[in-house]
Amino acid sequence: MPIVIICTFLSEWYHIVIGVIKLIQEYLRINKILDLKKWKRLQDSLAAVTKLAILTVDYKGNPVTTHSSCQAFCQNVRKDPELLPYCQKCDSRGGLEAVRLNAPYVYLCHFNIVDIAIPITIDDKYIGAVMAGQVKLADPENAGDLEQILASKNESLHHRKRDKLNQYYDEIPTMTYEEVVKISNMLFLLCNYIVEEALNKNLLVEMFEKASGNQEALNISTILPGYSIKNIETIKKEMTNAIADAYLKNTPYDPDICSNSVLKPAFDYIYRNKSENMSLKHMAELCHISPSYFSRLFAKETGETFSAYLARLKITWAKQLLEVTDMPVSQISDELGFNEPGYFIKTFKKFEEITPALYRKYFKGNMNRPG
Repeated sequence: MPIVIICTFLSEWYHIVIGVIKLIQEYLRINKILDLKKWKRLQDSLAAVTKLAILTVDYKGNPVTTHSSCQAFCQNVRKDPELLPYCQKCDSRGGLEAVRLNAPYVYLCHFNIVDIAIPITIDDKYIGAVMAGQVKLADPENAGDLEQILASKNESLHHRKRDKLNQYYDEIPTMTYEEVVKISNMLFLLCNYIVEEALNKNLLVEMFEKASGNQEALNISTILPGYSIKNIETIKKEMTNAIADAYLKNTPYDPDICSNSVLKPAFDYIYRNKSENMSLKHMAELCHISPSYFSRLFAKETGETFSAYLARLKITWAKQLLEVTDMPVSQISDELGFNEPGYFIKTFKKFEEITPALYRKYFKGNMNRPG
């Protein structure tokens, strides 16, 4: 089969996979997965049973529900323009810590009230959080190293505002630290289970029905049998390598390119995985030597540092892709494992003293010029 046909076929499948990933990312939003009216009723029930105030937010921290059982003290604090920024910073920091831990994060707010951030994830992707709390500890001595996530820079302001709301503060319910932890873990398991079940039952069918542009139900098991987001991203990676290999000329791995047998696994990997952003540490692990020893051997073998050699090699490949394809610069950047197009352009200009777009323009202009 001619290489042009193979490349075209691979490129088309690559864009299909990219499209599927984008669709999944779009639909992996908490407001797409859940019926928020039903979720709010559940949230209200959980708040009543647990005595916690509860709010659900998306992955950006924006509320997708209203508060359930918000305490009067906290309502008044959040209405105060001088105190609201403190509440927002606590919410933001709490959510980030919960994502980092991938577990409920219990902390104290700027008024020493207990709050909880409960992350909701699918395939290790953070899609939102349940923010709960607004209780006081009955046994603060048992809380150990519970962190006050944000301290006031203006203590007199906080004391003054607190005194005005003292009646409401006294009405905040109390719990033992053990009760808080148990409820946090229960909410974490329950919320993630409900979200995953909703996704499994409804999301993929709806996504592919809409993607197909008609109302005919599609058999997901036939289209993507047993695939998760990670599987699809793996396919994307494999296709990216295939496309790069198919288009690139004169770049098969030459066994003679490296005379040092210790370094051979690294060179094999570099040439067979053109789309990866490789690290020196990973290459050293492949060769079963320390990073420092790998650096010395590599510099002795090539006359360059590992990072300089890899960058120069990838720019050589980039020039070939610019010459023989119409791929957008952003796609070439992705094909060759650069973190972002801006960094690719900067690296290309460092070696060639010209941007990739201008390189392509001048190359094709010279090719089309009459002899």
